[in-house]
Amino acid sequence: MSGIARRTLGPGGVEVTELSFGAAGIGNLYAPVTDEEAAAAVDAAWDAGIRCFDTAPHYGMGLSERRLGEALRARPRDAYALSTKAGRILEPVAGRPVGDDLANGFAVPATHRRVWDFSADGVRRSLEDSLTRLGLDRVDIVYLHDPDDHAEQAFREGYPALERLRAEGVVGAIGAGMNQTAMLTRFVRDTDVDAVLCAGRYTLLDQSALADLLPAAQQHGTSVVMGGVFNSGLLADPRPGATYDYATAPAGLLDRALRLKAMAERHGTTLRAAAIAFPLAHPSVAGVLVGARSAYEVRDAAEQFARAVPDAFWQDARAEGLLPAEVPVPREESA
Repeated sequence: MSGIARRTLGPGGVEVTELSFGAAGIGNLYAPVTDEEAAAAVDAAWDAGIRCFDTAPHYGMGLSERRLGEALRARPRDAYALSTKAGRILEPVAGRPVGDDLANGFAVPATHRRVWDFSADGVRRSLEDSLTRLGLDRVDIVYLHDPDDHAEQAFREGYPALERLRAEGVVGAIGAGMNQTAMLTRFVRDTDVDAVLCAGRYTLLDQSALADLLPAAQQHGTSVVMGGVFNSGLLADPRPGATYDYATAPAGLLDRALRLKAMAERHGTTLRAAAIAFPLAHPSVAGVLVGARSAYEVRDAAEQFARAVPDAFWQDARAEGLLPAEVPVPREESA
């Protein structure tokens, strides 16, 4: 499984593998992960041929960055691409931490508080702090992280700061990462970002990015990295109580996911394989990002990425109304 292809992000020359490792899980997303488990997950990603790793200060209040940096320390720096994010400054809490950070989704002590900051100084400080935690002198990609409620500061101050950092050679590529398409489309149309990271909006269950983001990206030569390909769980394991976009899945979506799963199995593949393969059929999608918290989850993701999804699956999905006719779908290499 070392043959994962690489694609270039926009015009800037930063290469990513079509399958990327999402490091929120090793920041203790929802439940604790040991240092050893985190290191084993990164090692498994490397062994599988993954050479793109995504993290953020938000993930475990810096824990993900520290663990990822440590796990990659002995790897050749030019052999992989690493992305982190800016927009939340981590401010230490005075005295002993009280409680945990589970209200924000992470099983870590509440040693810091997050302060939204998309100012030019905030972006530079965020990156400097990230480099310290990672133990690196540069990162390849920086995304403005979830600027939903801070649009004007992000466009007026944060984005120009990233542009200057790119011009200085401190970072190779710049962009924004969000769970929505409207503002990402604005970034594509109104700025010179290399790439955007879009979570959950171009999946087997939600193709809303096809209405605005993906056509704009294609027109402007901007790359899109797709995260959330399992829609936070429903497309990984559809069952009653499964989550969709971090809440219990509505009955109608659960039914669609179950029908897609049964169809995949009839065609000798898996729903997870189809969910990973689907976004890559669009010409503007440079890669998919799959989060993992263990070596087992990484190996499974790599196996599903490599697994064939027959053309007949996509044909049947369209025929049964589970995918719109206009949505591009992958084709088998032998086709």
